[in-house]
Amino acid sequence: MPYNTLKKLVPKNILIKNEQFFRRFIYIFYRGNSHQCPICEKKFRKFLMNQRGEKLCPSCGSMPRDRRLFIEFQKEFSGKEKVRLLDFSPSRSLYRKLKSIKNIEYYPTDLSTDFISEYQYDITDLAVDERFFDFIFCYHILEHIDDDAKAMKELYRVLKSEGKIFVQTPFKEGEIYEDPEVKTDEDRLKYFGQKDHVRIYSVNGLAKRLANAGFQVQIKTFGQDIFFGLRKDETLLLLSKN
Repeated sequence: MPYNTLKKLVPKNILIKNEQFFRRFIYIFYRGNSHQCPICEKKFRKFLMNQRGEKLCPSCGSMPRDRRLFIEFQKEFSGKEKVRLLDFSPSRSLYRKLKSIKNIEYYPTDLSTDFISEYQYDITDLAVDERFFDFIFCYHILEHIDDDAKAMKELYRVLKSEGKIFVQTPFKEGEIYEDPEVKTDEDRLKYFGQKDHVRIYSVNGLAKRLANAGFQVQIKTFGQDIFFGLRKDETLLLLSKN
């Protein structure tokens, strides 16, 4: 497969720097009509697969959660009026797409150097005015934040009255699991599933904390979509102000 061959032959930093060039080359081998990516809108015969078994778009590299998020965002965004969108640690596929939409004033932010960003906002102390953003993407962020209650209050403060926030984290059954005594990378990997995670949320547990911050919370769980390569039983939380 061209994709796997490139990964073996080309250093990762060069692949990322020249990603769009390489993806145009890869896409030639995957053209077809069996599937489509809602982000780049390209059709192809099959998806690429990463090491976690996730289906990647051969054209733009989007993951299933990126594609689901963009589909749900499109349902809320009319495209007729200019909006401000805050995106925490954006994927490269969504970054490129959202930057290209003229009626979106896009604020990609990341405190690390792992993601494309133009801002470095601290989610617990956002340096913007109240009711500043129309939309916020908070995907796989809150499980990294020690004081998640403070982060949630900040998200509420900066969201416009009619705004919407899309939230997702890894989820478990039962109750939220967190332990302030779990501090080392090794223990966090063991108990929370990743070295930089500080808890594992349950769906209902996260929804309750968000409601305590003032949000109206809609829990949305989806079925599988083979055409767009979307997972079954994926859940996101859609937030609005009460």
